[in-house]
Amino acid sequence: MTAPVWVVDDDASIRWVVNKALARSGIETRPFESADECMPELDTEMPAILITDLRMPGASGMELLRRLGKVDQPPAIIVISAHSDLDTVLEVYAGGAVELLAKPFDVDELVSLVTRLLDDRGIAHEPPVRESRRSEETPRAETLRDEPAPGVSKKTRMVGDSPAMQELFRVIGRIARTSIPVLVTGESGTGKELVARTLHDSSPRAGKPFVALNTAAIPGDLLESELFGHERGAFTGATERRIGRFEQAHEGTLFLDEIGDMPIDMQTRLLRVLSEGEFFRVGGREPISVDVRIIAATHQDLAAAVKNGRFREDLYHRLNVVSLRTPPLRDRPEDIPALIDLFLQESSLELATARKTLSDAAIRRLADYPWPGNVRELRNYCRRLTALVAERRIDVDALEPIQGEGSTRAAGSLDDIVRRSFDTMDEGVADSLIPDLEIRLIREALKRTGGHKQEAAKLLGWGRNTLTRKLQRYKLEDYAE
Repeated sequence: MTAPVWVVDDDASIRWVVNKALARSGIETRPFESADECMPELDTEMPAILITDLRMPGASGMELLRRLGKVDQPPAIIVISAHSDLDTVLEVYAGGAVELLAKPFDVDELVSLVTRLLDDRGIAHEPPVRESRRSEETPRAETLRDEPAPGVSKKTRMVGDSPAMQELFRVIGRIARTSIPVLVTGESGTGKELVARTLHDSSPRAGKPFVALNTAAIPGDLLESELFGHERGAFTGATERRIGRFEQAHEGTLFLDEIGDMPIDMQTRLLRVLSEGEFFRVGGREPISVDVRIIAATHQDLAAAVKNGRFREDLYHRLNVVSLRTPPLRDRPEDIPALIDLFLQESSLELATARKTLSDAAIRRLADYPWPGNVRELRNYCRRLTALVAERRIDVDALEPIQGEGSTRAAGSLDDIVRRSFDTMDEGVADSLIPDLEIRLIREALKRTGGHKQEAAKLLGWGRNTLTRKLQRYKLEDYAE
């Protein structure tokens, strides 16, 4: 009888660690140094579980997945790899993998996953064997890495090697081939719409429309018509029939941004559409049937909004089938260098000018800033660098002032700063400037009150908790008492 678990990896230390860890749980493994060595064996034997790397000499792990995709009863496939950019994650799950564990991976997590998969398939294995820690020195799996695969397609622009982004990629990969509703949460500027577009482009609806609507940007009395359309003569000014966003998104995806700002009466109508799959245009008498996947997003705490009656609980549960959180940029500073590189490249193409590069010291300087406007603020800052800095290679002393740092801002009145921001940015001006204004106000208030938060909050017209929250957000705690 063949070993229930095959391990395919050109790194001998990886094979050793996986074999040793599974053996302690009574699970037999069969090692292979490459996909080329493994694939001929599949003609006569088939494991219950196959663990494989992606990048190996000869045939790749993806080629192995494609080979197994032609089998009537393929094994459960676990991929362990450092090649965990979003496109690779999507390709791995689309290829039939049940899980992707990014190197450095947790050995205990791998053993637990293999054990569950064997139980699901009714394959017996011995209980874990306790061994003396003095018997052998086991290599730490978390130190075992491999190099990024060259030539990976970059169809998306989601970037991140940080643990928070890796977890986000894994969840996206798991649900990419489905059409279930998703609720995306996170601060403004963290890329919620990009997540929604990625989910749409990776789903069975990819060839159909992706329609986005910021519900907070539409006045309440116009939102119904915007979503559901209206008939000619339905109200003053309705001179012709209009197709709403739901009809535009038929068989595709409707992205409802800032769903937490939707009025209660519209929440009720939205719930009815989601429940029944049909609606009436404003002023219409004939029901319109639609097949639409809903992806909603908000920066608010919807669970809290439900408790205080601002959001319908039944609608919340219908939207929150899967919840994804986009992390703020301050929680993933290790991703900033890659984002800077991406945004400088985008900006040079957008502005038809030479691409700028930053010195290591300049990158470190930007990575130390908390970026309260998140990825959107960083993107706009890179546009400003490209537009305003003459040097091709930018060092620390040539950096444009960061909007949130009043102490390093270039000379000029607030009006000058506002005008320059509108000249160099095509979106997110308020998100970029408001943090700067708040930081200036907080610093001045604390200066005038000798650092006393209670007095500073009163001077600003805020509650103490509001000031405390903003001190934490902008990392200004050292300025307070």
